[in-house]
Amino acid sequence: MSEDEKPPSADPTQSAGRSCPICGKPAIPGGGAFCSKRCADIDLGRWLKDIYRVPTSEAPSDGEQGDGGEA
Repeated sequence: MSEDEKPPSADPTQSAGRSCPICGKPAIPGGGAFCSKRCADIDLGRWLKDIYRVPTSEAPSDGEQGDGGEA
């Protein structure tokens, strides 16, 4: 094996044994955790629409309440 070649287990794009978090199909190499670009786009859309949220114990600040400003 030359210096440029890596063993298959050292490739970070390998998704062997992982399933897509959106549909459950096997993930594809180079696709991260997803089986297709479509599933990756669905996941991105969920993040952008705030469907996924990181739990926190902090209360929202005044600017994040979305009440339209002061009356």
